[in-house]
Amino acid sequence: MKITAIETFQAAIPLHTPFKTALRTVTVAETIVVKITCEDGTTGWGEAPPTHVITGDSLASIQYAINTIFKPILIGETLSLRELLFEKIEKSVIRNTSAKAAIDMALYDCIAQQANMPLHQFLGGFHERIETDYTVSVNSPEEMAQDARNYINDGFSVLKIKVGKDEISTDVKRIKKIREAIGPDYLIRLDANQGWKAKEAVRAIRTMEDLGLHIELIEQPVQADDFEGLKFVTENTETPIMADESVFSPQDAKRILEMGAADMINIKLMKAGGIHQALNIAKLAHIYGIECMVGSMIETKIGITAAAHFAASQPNVTRYDFDAPLMLTGDLAGGGITYNGRIIEFGNEAGLGITAIDEKYIVET
Repeated sequence: MKITAIETFQAAIPLHTPFKTALRTVTVAETIVVKITCEDGTTGWGEAPPTHVITGDSLASIQYAINTIFKPILIGETLSLRELLFEKIEKSVIRNTSAKAAIDMALYDCIAQQANMPLHQFLGGFHERIETDYTVSVNSPEEMAQDARNYINDGFSVLKIKVGKDEISTDVKRIKKIREAIGPDYLIRLDANQGWKAKEAVRAIRTMEDLGLHIELIEQPVQADDFEGLKFVTENTETPIMADESVFSPQDAKRILEMGAADMINIKLMKAGGIHQALNIAKLAHIYGIECMVGSMIETKIGITAAAHFAASQPNVTRYDFDAPLMLTGDLAGGGITYNGRIIEFGNEAGLGITAIDEKYIVET
């Protein structure tokens, strides 16, 4: 089955409330949507949001890579040679991981449809349903405690708390307030988004350990390129440490794993360049006996559906951060995964199961 057309669309959907981290504040989810059409009429969907402070990708660079670099090398190629397709994509341009991810997930959508299987089953098949956490944005300790209580009341049992924007003492106060607000029975995981230095991270984490705040894990406490600092934090705290921005590629993962620099890895399709390389990272971590989370940027249901299918296919992916579509004021895509509260379920449709795009969110460029 040959590829006959590749199209891109720009879309934008406002968030219910601003999403705040140590790196940025987001009020509108902007994204580039990709549609691949094959000679038999099969269509595959993908997306790539611009996350300048993490991947370096912009709306313009994503569209340029897809339309100018990937499109010419993929049109007319056959899906039966999928390893060749993914090799071409990887070697055609360095970095540009979000653009690669968008085209990669659209290709996997088509390939799984050709096999007449839901994508998570095509990729291996391990879970038929998964549970997402919900993220508490960085705000005042009191506001974050109220948000956390609201999310627990909405039925979520795992909260991901953003920290790393202010003084360490303020972050500790935030977590104390949240734990007091929700009680001891719910999981709390922290994401510093590179906001701490290694020694202050150790001080903060040990303080929270001594206070009995029961933190499940700490995500990316130090700068992405500070592998030694990440190792220092991992070796000097009891709380599990997860690498996120430090791991884009299988090569990054290999270095982290060989150094023992982290206890876990957060895989994101936008960092890895899509499902193809994400599978390599997950398999490598599995060899080392390391569990993974699969997370996302501020994406619509298209990208989250692809990430969820990948996550559900791997035995060592044990944590899921797929709350982004729940933060949006509208739904760009019809079909795909469904949310039953915190539970994500997969339909029986082949591929991603995306059926349509809501034109009202498409931005004319």
